[in-house]
Amino acid sequence: MILSAAATVALAARPLRAPAQTPSDPRSLSALFDQFMKESLDLSPINVTSLGLDTGARAVQKGELDDGSEAGIEKHKSLIASQYARLRAFNRASLGAADALSYDVVMYGLRTTDAADKAFQYGAVGAGSPYVLSQLTGSYQSVPSLLDTQHTIESSADADAYLQRLAAFATLLDQEVEVARHDAALGVVPPDFIIAKTLTQMRLLRAPAPERSPLTESIARRTQAHNIPGHHARQAAAIVANRIYPALERQIGLVAGMRKSATHDAGVWRLPGGADYYAASVLTQTTTTRSPAEIHRLGLELVAEHSARIDELMKKQGMTQGTVGERLRAMFVDPEFQYPDTDAAKVTLLADLNSRVDSVRAKLPRYFGTLPKAGIEIRRVPKEIEAGAPGGYYNLASLDGKRPGIYWINLRDTRETPKWVLPTLTYHESIPGHHLQLSIQQEAGLPLIRKVADYTAYVEGWALYAEQLAAEMGEYDHDPLGHIGQLHDSMLRAVRLVIDSGIHTLKWSREQSIRYFTDTLGDPVTGAVGEVERYCAWPGQACCYMLGKLKFLAERERVQKLLGSRFDIRRFHDAVLASGAVPLDLMNGIGIAGA
Repeated sequence: MILSAAATVALAARPLRAPAQTPSDPRSLSALFDQFMKESLDLSPINVTSLGLDTGARAVQKGELDDGSEAGIEKHKSLIASQYARLRAFNRASLGAADALSYDVVMYGLRTTDAADKAFQYGAVGAGSPYVLSQLTGSYQSVPSLLDTQHTIESSADADAYLQRLAAFATLLDQEVEVARHDAALGVVPPDFIIAKTLTQMRLLRAPAPERSPLTESIARRTQAHNIPGHHARQAAAIVANRIYPALERQIGLVAGMRKSATHDAGVWRLPGGADYYAASVLTQTTTTRSPAEIHRLGLELVAEHSARIDELMKKQGMTQGTVGERLRAMFVDPEFQYPDTDAAKVTLLADLNSRVDSVRAKLPRYFGTLPKAGIEIRRVPKEIEAGAPGGYYNLASLDGKRPGIYWINLRDTRETPKWVLPTLTYHESIPGHHLQLSIQQEAGLPLIRKVADYTAYVEGWALYAEQLAAEMGEYDHDPLGHIGQLHDSMLRAVRLVIDSGIHTLKWSREQSIRYFTDTLGDPVTGAVGEVERYCAWPGQACCYMLGKLKFLAERERVQKLLGSRFDIRRFHDAVLASGAVPLDLMNGIGIAGA
């Protein structure tokens, strides 16, 4: 998954003293940011590999994983406080506009994360992820994917590093047990339904014989492909059997034991300082100061607006009976719009999505002056984690462009994603969505700390804006059902505003939330369950999409009014993308630069 801005600055070695003299020029700011990144990368081998930096002086980190212990978390928090203090000491008044924006962007992440770190003694660094182990959090579901898709194996040294990481994986699993046990003592236990899904996924990872584990098969497949000599697969199977599986069993035991104290209550309101934790999560995730009540009200208004637009399109297609949700449900279950739930059909589905990417790629030069150099691949979410994974997500390309971006699509049940919604999901995750925006950010002339920054509301807001942009680009001119799908997916993000705030402040239950979701959107219950349970594990994150999209649309409208006939959509897009991800509260004015 894409790293958060908080995580980017949090991954560090040890606190450093503030400089004796206050820096006063952009070169010193650049040096300070370089120091911040060095500190962050020193303690995050995972981040180093994700960025494709695990070569040269950092090659040793290719055999390591992050420190997930309580002490490791405290080091991260201490570094945040240290970096925050050092940046506050910098003379911002000495900076030009571009450097001042970089200062403000980094400062925002440090300030909000430091405030959350001081307020709450559970969960990850910052706010927004209260449970160390859930269906969406924990190394059991992230490290296998990292090892298979981002840890490159092209030499014996790479294979040896993979084996070292397998051993480190076992250590990390036990470190998470330590932290989760600490948090449980504070009363921070996931809801019972999250525990159930987490156990399902953990047991799936544990189920194969060691030599058939994905962790073993990955190194076997790739060492064979590169003709790398040795017994790496045999060694991997031994580590899986003797170290990883016992550690995983300890995690399973801990999580299973949590069921005794778990409740069915879905929201974080029941956690220590729960109301404040949700407010901090919303601020961290959305980078706005909208209140939960305002978010809930806005969501209801947008659901009504989207329903009216979908109703109009449906009537033009002769679909007039029932509520909008009922008609959408009929479209979901219509076999005409579904791929068979077979492996062969899923191969066809992936080929069709690649065709959609080719279609929209040909139109990009009319809307963007700058295009990404990095490639994009579409892959199926690994079966071991598809039960709790989102419907689709994106992994960054490496900074050097050698490893492409990856759009992962969840094919656990093709009935969840019929043909009329797949194009929009594809535009969101690939181009003109995540891949285009994040690759341009990585390739832009920004400080490294800005290249890798991920303010979720900006990143997800752009991807949702890109869904609408694909419609404006003509991708649905001859596909009215696909246009309904685009509006359905936009309405989904309005529904998220309603449910996320409903769960965490109005004490909506899981079942109430699922019912509202399916009644409004028509989605199958299986998909709705995954969505709603995701909001429970990641409070506030679901609000990012629509709030971000609305900000992009507002900025575009403002620049259009300002420039009139001189407005050029290509220059506008280049301006907002070249700025990199920024907090929504700092977006005013970035669309005019160069436009």
